[in-house]
Amino acid sequence: MRTTGRNDQPADGLVAARIAALLDAFRPGDDVLGVSELARRTGLAKTTVHRLAGHLADTGLLERDGTSVRLGLRLFEIGQLAVRRRGLVEAARPYLADLREATRNTVHLAVLEGTEVVYLDVLRGPDAPDLPSRIGGRFPAHATGVGKAILSRSPADVVTRVIEAGLPRVSSRTITAPGLLRRQLARIRDDGIALEREESGVGVVCAASPLVDANGLAVAAVSISGWATRMRTERVAPAVRTVALALSRTISES
Repeated sequence: MRTTGRNDQPADGLVAARIAALLDAFRPGDDVLGVSELARRTGLAKTTVHRLAGHLADTGLLERDGTSVRLGLRLFEIGQLAVRRRGLVEAARPYLADLREATRNTVHLAVLEGTEVVYLDVLRGPDAPDLPSRIGGRFPAHATGVGKAILSRSPADVVTRVIEAGLPRVSSRTITAPGLLRRQLARIRDDGIALEREESGVGVVCAASPLVDANGLAVAAVSISGWATRMRTERVAPAVRTVALALSRTISES
């Protein structure tokens, strides 16, 4: 008979969940974490954390630093292989670099994962605000320009799933009303441009456009973000749209 853990979860599934929790306990800015802190963040027993951390260190997924551990380089290597849209990142980088150079603002390339966007590439502009976005980072889709751009060209059930999961307020101007979000997505679908006006953070605006495949469905989005007092979204929107159209053709051809 197969061994099971809590709630009749198979033992191997329980171990996998614990390993995932351990790795996910590391946050931006963390260097090393001790067993006690990992136990606190994961809710696991210290003995369990110590044992799992030892196994992960032996495989290179974690690295030892005295009695503490840090994320290992092998995780980075695996992560590079795991980026399903690696070709898209490489194709988009020259366009993103041109957008940053022309506007001196921050440009993003993002995809939708569940109800959040995940940033595949971020090129920070010298005149842009200090944004929380980072490569591999996540943000609620409904509160971002890239998220709304992608949702505007996504199947209806994807939009419904995002709405039913709740529309948390990120800033005082975040759209939290389902009807208002749906109306805005309809306009974005017609215009090809998603504008975000301080919905992800006070003082920040954004212009985004979806990258679509041969069927017209969004696979990603590009955006430019800057200070509300400095960047005029209507001026940068055409450049964002042009880049999105060019990359969409690349996607369709490949």
